[in-house]
Amino acid sequence: MDSITSDARFRQRVVKYSYKHGVTQAGIRFRRSRQAIYEWRTKYDGNWKSLIERSHRPKRHPTQHTEEEKQMILRHYARNKDDRIVLWDTLRQKGYTRCYTSMNRVLRKWIVGEIKSKKPPKPKPYQRAEYPGQKVQIDVKYVPSRCVSNGQKYYQFTATDECTRWTFREMYDEHSTYSAKDFLVKLMATVPFPIRLVQTDNGTEFTNTLLVTKSKHKTLFEQALIDMGIHYQRIRVATPRHNGKVERQHRCDEQRFYSKLRMYSLADGRKQLEAYNKKSNNIPKVCLGFFSPNQVLEKHLGVM
Repeated sequence: MDSITSDARFRQRVVKYSYKHGVTQAGIRFRRSRQAIYEWRTKYDGNWKSLIERSHRPKRHPTQHTEEEKQMILRHYARNKDDRIVLWDTLRQKGYTRCYTSMNRVLRKWIVGEIKSKKPPKPKPYQRAEYPGQKVQIDVKYVPSRCVSNGQKYYQFTATDECTRWTFREMYDEHSTYSAKDFLVKLMATVPFPIRLVQTDNGTEFTNTLLVTKSKHKTLFEQALIDMGIHYQRIRVATPRHNGKVERQHRCDEQRFYSKLRMYSLADGRKQLEAYNKKSNNIPKVCLGFFSPNQVLEKHLGVM
């Protein structure tokens, strides 16, 4: 017998005793308040199941989502169901005033088959960047072959600032240290703040340190960093999570850009990527307190 059943049967005994000896005597005998016994007598209809504890949850709340808000969310959900933060930002532009957490809560209630999010892992201690340019992570993403009509391979070089999540991207048809150097030059001409340190993985487009036959000379990318006076840091081998900021940005790019991209040449791909560059830095992020990278950058530049 479970606790719910045993509690209901106990209340039935108390009620029957109160009918025979009075509410006061029943309260003394079973150590229950007279008010509780009167409530049980009101509910009791001769069956112990009528004394089972009911939910105290209110049937409605004065600040719950209205029907208009529900229809607004469902109308935009199909287009942005894989990117909740973009969905929330789109709704805000349409007049939605609820917070991001409230939107997720009602979506779990309304959408059939909605998968509950897993409990996030406990983060390890990490010294976060305190100002723009303190550390910039750079990595390479392969452009999906489904997006390319001419059958060639293309690569996206990405730089993400740890502090503001401000991101710059450029597309190349060559995966080499020359492309890495050219990307660095374009980054320095575009970035609105000075860069103190650059962090990459151990790919040969960045460094030749892990080659079997070690070369004494620097790569074009490493030499460019020396000439610009920028410190260079490599992550540990086989630990892409140490470059987690730019890796997470690559996942967002896959959802927001490459899932809809169709390019016919390198020039066409760069043109579309340039438009996405401007758009992405205006999308709010949860890790930034629902501010966009440009908004966070503006706050920092205002006091620097």
